[in-house]
Amino acid sequence: MTEKKPLHVLIVDDEPLARQRIADMLRAQPDVLILSEIDNGNAAVEAVRTLRPDLVFLDVQMPGRTGLEVVREIGIDDMPLTIFVTAYDRHALEAFDVAAVDYLVKPFDDERFEQALQRARRIIELNEVDKLRSKLLSVLQGGGDRAIDRDAPVAPPVARGEYLERIPVEMRGKVRVVPVSEIDFIIASGPYADLYSGDRKYVIREAMQTLEDRLDPAVFIRTHRSVIVRLDLIETLHKGAGGDYEVQLKSGRRLRVSRSRLEALEKKIGLES
Repeated sequence: MTEKKPLHVLIVDDEPLARQRIADMLRAQPDVLILSEIDNGNAAVEAVRTLRPDLVFLDVQMPGRTGLEVVREIGIDDMPLTIFVTAYDRHALEAFDVAAVDYLVKPFDDERFEQALQRARRIIELNEVDKLRSKLLSVLQGGGDRAIDRDAPVAPPVARGEYLERIPVEMRGKVRVVPVSEIDFIIASGPYADLYSGDRKYVIREAMQTLEDRLDPAVFIRTHRSVIVRLDLIETLHKGAGGDYEVQLKSGRRLRVSRSRLEALEKKIGLES
């Protein structure tokens, strides 16, 4: 009986904990060989060319080069099968849905990881990698990666029809779609953002600046570097004894307001002089 060839894998992610998590799950597989763990897009290009992996777990938002820029530099014909690893990005997810073997939205669980890995195995076994390369080529030619460049100094303008209407949230191996119309407020929690909808909280890995740029400013306002709130839920603006400000929502919840954002808030809620 012929011994099964191990699956040669390259891990590319600028976050050490993310690399470690993927590596730990891969080491639990009996026929996977991790060739290397890379922390940036520039080194990833060289590693793919020299190590020639069967499969790459490729982070999307990285300094230097984004994941799709890595693919463009290597070239579609030479790019191994790829599972993109990403914090939530609407445009990126649309691209990956047709262009990648799969994508993992941080934070992902073991079941979701296993699904992505098994799908990659099936595609390799069925020799269908070329089909995915053709789809990825069409995405890159269409400029599908422009919206995910986190190093750009100025965020690209967002047309009114392009504001977020739904946000997918990874939950126990499934993706739940949360309508933006049901979100009351958002609070930053380290690299994550907590979406509050009534008595429910959903956690996504996304920057507050990205969310602010892609939420309709007629509906939401950022009152603090760590707070975004729905305007029509604001009931009262409070000024504390120390000069700090808070908004009180109809639910009674109070959220912080920074002095630098106070004037814009007052205009939005009709308190400008």
